[in-house]
Amino acid sequence: MARNSYQSRLIELEEDVLYLSELVAERVRFALEALEEKDDAKAQEVIEGDHEINSIYLELEKDCIDLLALQQPVAGDLRFITASFKIITDLERIGDLATNLAGYAIDAEKDVYPEVDIRRIGDAALDMVDQAMDAYESEDSELCRSVAERDDDIDTMCSNASQTVVRDLMTGGDFEGDGDLEPEEFLIDVRRLLLTIRDLERIGDHAVNVAARTLYMIDNDDSLLF
Repeated sequence: MARNSYQSRLIELEEDVLYLSELVAERVRFALEALEEKDDAKAQEVIEGDHEINSIYLELEKDCIDLLALQQPVAGDLRFITASFKIITDLERIGDLATNLAGYAIDAEKDVYPEVDIRRIGDAALDMVDQAMDAYESEDSELCRSVAERDDDIDTMCSNASQTVVRDLMTGGDFEGDGDLEPEEFLIDVRRLLLTIRDLERIGDHAVNVAARTLYMIDNDDSLLF
């Protein structure tokens, strides 16, 4: 492999990773809109698009393996390729979580506990992903640390949301159901809400993973990996 061709492939790899991140972020955004608007068509679009994310992920995985095997990179190039390899895995898993969210939007009978602001939590988690990818693109180590610092905020938001639901159930607030929902249907929707909160927290966790891998790529600093 000629050196200029090798450098071109590194540039293409970065561009493709960034494209995958944009696609994944779009799917998360659509899923959040589907949850908020009870839009089954938008949710179905997210679910049906999951195969595209998986296909791009597999292509990028192969590109990373080829670069490692054929060029045997060292130092900065090695860190860039291995970090990109790990980052696309986190992005693919965020895509899976977007599919989960879309499924909850389709299956939910009613918007239970509207005081739990799912969109606010989701937007915050998605902003962490965008910030982590900005750090990857610009090689900004301080931005990586900023993403990691925001993880506690997302964890607190998710914990407070879950506690709001559980506390109300334990005190019997809405246990008998809500509106036209039977108690069993109501509790199934509550379970979906709790799973939604959990998956949004996981999106934030994956954003931190991206930031940690990026910091290692930039500075050979593994402090956020553990």
